[in-house]
Amino acid sequence: MIRTANLALLVLFPVSWFAPLLRAGLLPFFDLDSISVVTGLQALWEKDVVLALVVTFLAIFAPYMKTIGLALVQFRLASPRILGVLHLLGRLAMADIFLIALYIVLAKGVGVGRVETAWGLYLFTACILASLAISFRTEHERLPSKSR
Repeated sequence: MIRTANLALLVLFPVSWFAPLLRAGLLPFFDLDSISVVTGLQALWEKDVVLALVVTFLAIFAPYMKTIGLALVQFRLASPRILGVLHLLGRLAMADIFLIALYIVLAKGVGVGRVETAWGLYLFTACILASLAISFRTEHERLPSKSR
């Protein structure tokens, strides 16, 4: 079951990147624009390339590389010794959730416009948290027991 859940993340992560994370607008009476990970990154690439590189790594590459690495370990195509690196990638992947939360707090604090969370934020967060849980379980299944 843990393998199936991890393989499902290989599909759910890309869905979450295109799903609306936020709806934002300047004036309360007009329609809100949807913002996804991908559209946010596109806008960021136009403004700040260095920050865009960091966020692209944290939001897309770190969690996806970790998921692929876990699948390779689970199917015995890679050594369990890579679990330490995968653990680090999991910690880096959580940084993007922090950044999104920070943007929401800042936008609401400025009070210039309106910001609402959308279903994609919950999907993206669930993917990250599921990845952490799968990683935790995989690490504990792979570690030899002290009683042996």
